[in-house]
Amino acid sequence: MLETLTEATIDVRDRALLLVGFAGAFRRSELVSIDFGDVRIVANGLEVVLRRSKTDQEGEGRLIGIPNGSNPVTCPVRAIQAWLERAAIIDGPLFRPVGRGDNIAPTRLSSQAVALIVKRHARRAGLDPSRFAGHSLRAGFATSAALAGADALEISRQTGHKSLSMVQRYTRPATIWLMNPAHRVGL
Repeated sequence: MLETLTEATIDVRDRALLLVGFAGAFRRSELVSIDFGDVRIVANGLEVVLRRSKTDQEGEGRLIGIPNGSNPVTCPVRAIQAWLERAAIIDGPLFRPVGRGDNIAPTRLSSQAVALIVKRHARRAGLDPSRFAGHSLRAGFATSAALAGADALEISRQTGHKSLSMVQRYTRPATIWLMNPAHRVGL
């Protein structure tokens, strides 16, 4: 999906949204709830304070670390820096609507807008948009992390899942061939 992005303002925003949404394993409602004051760029990457989530209705919050990427094109930290610079955001919502003439609204994107953005970029990449939605960033992270060898506990630290069984629901179909014990029985 990232290969189809240009340097247009809306694409600069979408690159940041897609990469931060994926690397942070955010629900779409969490992603759009992030304010400028909730992010801090540090030596290791991006720290994001998630003030409230589906599983944290009391608002205890949690800190999510998003590491620097090794590839400039897929680095979520560089993408956020580019978006903040382009949009001149110094307070308020992090992800905002971009209108005609690159007019950046002071309001926050809706959760539904995240789903539409994901679908739009899936279509642009030649993928079936009906198979993608706002939750695809979160589910895609869990699956990709499992395929890269992360265990359920590591993944749950990023996703905020309280139950490892829920993480396994995301990752089980993708990981049935990893360390499959049937490989060891000499068939």
